[in-house]
Amino acid sequence: MRKIVVIILLITSISGIAQRENRLFGKDPIINLENFQKQRLHFGFYLGFNSYDFKIDYKTVSRDVLVKTSTGFNVGLVADLRLQEHINLRFEPGFNYTTRELHYPISYFPPGTNPSDFVRKVNGTFLHFPLLLKFSSLRTGNIRPYLLGGVSATLNLSSNSKSIDDNYEDSFRVQSLTTNYDLGFGIDIFSEYFIFSPSIRGVFGLKDELIRDNNPNSPWTSNIESMKTRAVFINFTFH
Repeated sequence: MRKIVVIILLITSISGIAQRENRLFGKDPIINLENFQKQRLHFGFYLGFNSYDFKIDYKTVSRDVLVKTSTGFNVGLVADLRLQEHINLRFEPGFNYTTRELHYPISYFPPGTNPSDFVRKVNGTFLHFPLLLKFSSLRTGNIRPYLLGGVSATLNLSSNSKSIDDNYEDSFRVQSLTTNYDLGFGIDIFSEYFIFSPSIRGVFGLKDELIRDNNPNSPWTSNIESMKTRAVFINFTFH
């Protein structure tokens, strides 16, 4: 979260400098790339950061499993199809990497359990395929805010979904393919040579991803009704 705050402050500082220079946001700004978004199809790329979490629902009331998140990274391509003046269809295939740790309460386990069994690390090496609609506002000078919404599919290359080992062999398993819906917002900033678009997006899993252990009474999986991905992306797109 500290890194996310620093990034947001950095964006705000850049915008402030631009305002003082009266080039992008001034009273009579120089209009950059005036006809760029009138193109039927254009391409770009993005770099960014992510924070993945799990939303866990339980079968019976008990102490929650603590999900410890970390900051990962995103990189990908953008294909943007203009449908009309304010609506674009975007395909943004990308690669995301992150890690999550599940910290289980001691009460889940019998006395004498090895402390290492209280923690399970879930690696995420994702191929993310979002199909989104972009709803843009009217352009004001060299800025244009927008909203994003759509669906996505995610392939987790680190899922262990085909492993016959389970948590009793220290292998935490999740589904390899999941579906999500994505919602976000951002700003197109038109410079002299390219469009810079910082954005924030939420990704919400639609189905249970957990693969249960072979033992129906497993302390790691028996009381979990569903486990779904929740993620926040901060992307910096260049067109």
